Amino acid sequence: MVRKLSLPIKTAITLAALLAATTAQAALTTYTSQASYLAAVGNTGIDDFNDLTSAGYIGPLSRTAGAYGYSVSSSPNSPVLYGAGPTGDAWLSTNNARDAITFNNFTGGSIAGAGGYFFGSNIAGGFTSATELILKATDSTGATLTYSLANPGTSSFLGFVSTGLITSLSVSVTQPGSGFIWPTVNNLNLSVSAVPEPETYGMMLAGLGMLGLAARRRNGAKN
Repeated sequence: MVRKLSLPIKTAITLAALLAATTAQAALTTYTSQASYLAAVGNTGIDDFNDLTSAGYIGPLSRTAGAYGYSVSSSPNSPVLYGAGPTGDAWLSTNNARDAITFNNFTGGSIAGAGGYFFGSNIAGGFTSATELILKATDSTGATLTYSLANPGTSSFLGFVSTGLITSLSVSVTQPGSGFIWPTVNNLNLSVSAVPEPETYGMMLAGLGMLGLAARRRNGAKN
């Protein structure tokens, strides 16, 4: 004999399935100001790169942004990363202008947001105008969002936030017709997701509890 589920139990199962589907179908959102990015995430750690000097560093490098760890690498032409920028405000760049900087292997928390200041630098490590930077973020579902940052300056912030987890972030430069421009990053932000409103989960759990209670009462009435 197959026992049929009562309507309240079916409804509860449907709600649970919808919640699971919402979690599985993660979405990526971009923010072009640090203030709006920080408003969309939870605790944030920042790596200002000020320990770097004007020298080459063979990657991948293991670094930290506050409480969070990460790996950064340069590819596909050279594994060497480069310390750029003025004294007292170091930046992270590549040794080969045609390479991309990739941040991944995040640790210390469930990283749902990643961002920073992205721009171009010249062969001496100083700022130079880039026509276009290409940033690409990938999340835990495999979804990828590519963003074209036009004419960025040293104050050009871009952040990505996922409803899942960020697994990698890369930046590269669209090279001009003559000369070279190096992809450059300052103040990398790594963030966990914002804490959900307590009343949201409270109402949801209360609703599911009432459905379960109604089901028990209805089943009890049949006995």
